[in-house]
Amino acid sequence: MRLHDLWFVMIAVLWTGYFFLEGFDFGIGVLTKLLARDEKERRVLINTIGPVWDGNEVWLLTAVGATFAAFPDWYATLFSGFYLPLLVVLVCLILRGVAFEYRAKRDDHRWKRNWEHVIFYGSLVPAFLWGAVFADIARGVPIDAQHDVTGGLGALFGPYALLGGMLTLLLFTFHGAVFAALKTLGPVRVRARRIAARLGVVTLAVAAVFLALTQRAGDAYSLAALLTALLALAAALVCNRVGREGWAFALSGVTVAGLVATLFLVLFPDVMPSTTDPAWSLTVVNAAAGPYTLKLMTWIAAVMTPLVLAYQAWTYWVFRKRIGTQHIPDPLPH
Repeated sequence: MRLHDLWFVMIAVLWTGYFFLEGFDFGIGVLTKLLARDEKERRVLINTIGPVWDGNEVWLLTAVGATFAAFPDWYATLFSGFYLPLLVVLVCLILRGVAFEYRAKRDDHRWKRNWEHVIFYGSLVPAFLWGAVFADIARGVPIDAQHDVTGGLGALFGPYALLGGMLTLLLFTFHGAVFAALKTLGPVRVRARRIAARLGVVTLAVAAVFLALTQRAGDAYSLAALLTALLALAAALVCNRVGREGWAFALSGVTVAGLVATLFLVLFPDVMPSTTDPAWSLTVVNAAAGPYTLKLMTWIAAVMTPLVLAYQAWTYWVFRKRIGTQHIPDPLPH
């Protein structure tokens, strides 16, 4: 395998890790309004991701940094052409991080509710926009001979992109619901399983339509990833129904991985297809950095990746116990 092909796979793996981890993270944020019924239950949900949400976002920084270093032309075209939606994602992630830290700084109901609104919308909007952006990347966008994206938002957010955004929003919320069922106790756990059961059916239907449309440009490999995603989602629903929450969460993660794999397999060997003229498409060859850069990145990744994975696995192990409202102290009297 040539280095530019290897780094295409590496970037796909990084985005898979990001969507797997940040996916349930976003889902928990959305569920703070859909699942929690009072202040304590919202705190339970937020506390399930409190020790890990910032570590999850490291995967995004690594994926973006790897794209910049390994495929600078891909990075330039992507972040200039999708400037507005990616700026919205960035603002949402910043405000969401601030909300996690500042929500408990004052014992004031209105203060907390305002920051909880930020957590909700700061999770919902990126969960939708990431799906729309990656759907567009896989389908192709109008790119000219200078590798600039032409056309406005209407050219970027067509029906297929909107369907992709709806799928990631539903899938991440389902992923978050099974994570909540795995990490909580009592009524929150029961309601999380119930919401996961309902969301999963809708998600499966939307995923089947979106992936069928995606597969029209695919091959046998993307078909295998597609079927893996759909079967894993169906199996996650079954496991959630019978109370096997660990398996349900693992399988929902496989669904996320299968979705990302399908999109990247359909994309390869392009990294950004041009709908204006296929000759103007960005590929793993014409968008890649030089051999020396790719070789240096490969050595750095070989050393650092196991260390990062070990540290993150240790973090999840330390904070593995379930929590419930009984673990949330009552507010101090004024």
